[in-house]
This record gives sequence, structure tokens and C-alpha cells, in this order.
Amino acid sequence: MFMEILEVYLAVINLAAFGMFGIDKSRAKRQRWRIPERRLLAAALFGGSLGALAGMYVFRHKTRHKLFSVGIPLLCVLQAGVVILYFTKYL
Repeated sequence: MFMEILEVYLAVINLAAFGMFGIDKSRAKRQRWRIPERRLLAAALFGGSLGALAGMYVFRHKTRHKLFSVGIPLLCVLQAGVVILYFTKYL
């Protein structure tokens, strides 16, 4: 049961992070209200790092900012490490 909930959570947070990058890029082009960077980073931090990374490169958004170009891939590696450790220890 826990694994199913975790899978759904990760799917939702990654889709949300991806979508947030797309929405923010669209708003940036139209010079409208933007999604704060801390919200974009929070979505990545709480499990959406793959969606955020995909959003960065699909929408070509925030790729010049060091915090994003280094931080998001680092989060991906860290989160993948946690998943690998979990599965090797408990399965």
C-alpha cells in the first residue's frame, strides 16, 4: 500500500514541477506574474527533481541560473541515491 501511494505522489509532484516550469516560462515570455523561484525549487526538493529537470530543458527555462543548473541535477542524484538505498536495504 505504501509503495502505491509513493508512486502516485512522485508522479503527481513530478508532473506538477514540469508544469510549473512550463507555466513560468510562458509567463516570462508575456511579462506576466511569475512563479517564485523558491516554489520551483520546493517542487524539486519534495520529490519532483526529475520533472523539474525535464521542464528546465524542454522549456529552456532557468538553465543559465547556477542554482537551477547545478542544484536540480544534484537533487536528482541525491533523490535517486535515497531510492536506491531504500530498495537495496528493504527489498
